[in-house]
Amino acid sequence: MARDVWGNEENGPVVQGQLLEKILMAGIVEQRRARRWKIFFRIIFVFLMLSFLVTINRESVDLPGSSRDHTGVVDVQGEIGAQKEASAENIIKGLDDAFANEHCKAVVLRINSPGGSPVQADRVYREIMRLRHLHPKRPVYAVIGDIGASGAYYIASAANDIYVNPASIVGSIGVIMEGFGFSDALHKLGVDRRVETAGVHKAIGDPFSPVSAFDQSYVQNLLNEVHQQFIDAVVQGRGKRLHPTSDMFSGLFWTGTDAIKLGLADGVASPEDVARDRVHASTLVDYTHSNNPWDSAAHKIGLSTANALVTALRTSLSSPPQLH
Repeated sequence: MARDVWGNEENGPVVQGQLLEKILMAGIVEQRRARRWKIFFRIIFVFLMLSFLVTINRESVDLPGSSRDHTGVVDVQGEIGAQKEASAENIIKGLDDAFANEHCKAVVLRINSPGGSPVQADRVYREIMRLRHLHPKRPVYAVIGDIGASGAYYIASAANDIYVNPASIVGSIGVIMEGFGFSDALHKLGVDRRVETAGVHKAIGDPFSPVSAFDQSYVQNLLNEVHQQFIDAVVQGRGKRLHPTSDMFSGLFWTGTDAIKLGLADGVASPEDVARDRVHASTLVDYTHSNNPWDSAAHKIGLSTANALVTALRTSLSSPPQLH
């Protein structure tokens, strides 16, 4: 009788057969594992490629109708903010792409937004003014749908003309800073608020502390300054068409019909009306940019995880799993 490596007496051929079977099974398991990893990385690769193709730069793509005279459209939809669809980056990209096409005879800003960041709105306002200066024969028109208020109207005021629907909500030329105060509630609950700062006013606006006269005055002055910037932008954009009233810059808003009477808008029209009757290029080409879905996903899962995923993908493509 043969003995195995542990000194046990066993039939030699049987031991060898069992050992060979185990080796073969281990190889099969390893091959299956390697195949699963290959499939996984191929799916990730396809996802990356699809994301790239969906968000490819519009400069390398011929949009339908862009090779003949047309009216460009750029949407300002929803809240205006740095990470929103209606961000300055997206809107400005759309404007720049439209003006880069010599067949684009004018641009319509299709607005349906309650406003948002004054910084983002001002960036778009300045870009529109710059493009108007560079291309005086290619106008920018703003067409307000359901609502064009606050920061959205800030943007619209940079256009050559503003058009509305009679039922549109227009205006709200003001600035707001919101918050809550819980100092009285904490006092009633017997909670002692403890906060230390380096800088006397570092905790200004703290919702758990009483508002001092200085804090209130300082914040109000800040809001007044931003408000005045808003007013100046509207006055510069609308010029002598405005018919100022005591409450025009108070934050009130009006219907499209009343906005025309006040000089906040120029008439009633849709984007199609403007393209056909004002631009005389009835074909509408949408230059609106949207957020990159892969960039958003990468931002959510974290840059380090995204980098690790890309590294793993590159490794899998160049060095597929091996049996050892």
